[in-house]
Amino acid sequence: MKSPVVSGQWSGVRQSKTKIVVIVGPTASGKSKVALELAERFNGEIVNADSMQVYRYMDIGTAKPSKEYRERVRHHLIDIRNPDEEFDAAQFRDEASKGVEDILSRGYLPIVTGGTGLYLKALTEGLFDVPKVDKELRARLRKEVEDSGISALHKRLAEVDPVAAERIGPYNTHRIIRALEIFYLTGIPISQHQKSHAFSERPYDCMKIGLSVEREALYKKIDDRVDNMIKEGLVGEVSRIIAMGYRPETKAMQALGYSQICDYIAGKCGLDEAVSLIKRETRHYAKRQMTWFRRDDEIAWFDTKEEDYLERIFGKVRGFAGQVEHTGITEA
Repeated sequence: MKSPVVSGQWSGVRQSKTKIVVIVGPTASGKSKVALELAERFNGEIVNADSMQVYRYMDIGTAKPSKEYRERVRHHLIDIRNPDEEFDAAQFRDEASKGVEDILSRGYLPIVTGGTGLYLKALTEGLFDVPKVDKELRARLRKEVEDSGISALHKRLAEVDPVAAERIGPYNTHRIIRALEIFYLTGIPISQHQKSHAFSERPYDCMKIGLSVEREALYKKIDDRVDNMIKEGLVGEVSRIIAMGYRPETKAMQALGYSQICDYIAGKCGLDEAVSLIKRETRHYAKRQMTWFRRDDEIAWFDTKEEDYLERIFGKVRGFAGQVEHTGITEA
């Protein structure tokens, strides 16, 4: 890994707000590759903002950066929790802030990338104050999921908070339960809390880069990625995690890909059906991601089908970063 070369604000003179680069986009859009290219070109390190890549042992199904990528550039917030440990937006904000400060302390440029929109909002724009988890209420809601299915709770959420229900989607058990908890504990929909707060706490000066992929091309990338995950051993990975004692009902194991493979292993469906469901739900997830990100008018979008999109991203970051640029990967 090359030594940092610094200039401008990175030479030890700290500005009133720290500069960070944020790379967003739907799943399978190529965020990891772009973040790596930027990190190598502008002396950066990468902070993961994918809610599932924080979990150990869950490698194939979360599309973690490869060993080669992590050897080329240091990555933060990967493999920091076990699959049965809670991790939410507030914890992410705290851990990511520490990562950013660590990167800055060694003269590097923080590059935050991932597809979990709420996590990115939490880091760059703050979180509203919400009540702590009520264990009794949560247990009751989880029991309702077991008895009636998550669709019943999503329908109830749609009745009390249609905005949140549309954003969350019908299969995200953890977020549906949390949204209902906040409504029951405060009497105010979570979407109204978010609107009132308006994420007004802005600790960083952010350059936000968005990767846009034409829909059919993105769906093809998603299908190919899922097929490759199966070839690389996703079924075996899920089996090993279950054998380690992690229950399929845990939050992490309810993630896209893992939930469907758990059902296959339990004999609830065939492998072809599980794969088809993963592809379908991943496409739906990508659509929700784009709906979320398109609401942020601070994001500069780049169409990945254009041959020069990466060079144009370099140009966008060049005037912002204040780093010495490396046009080749050489020792600094």
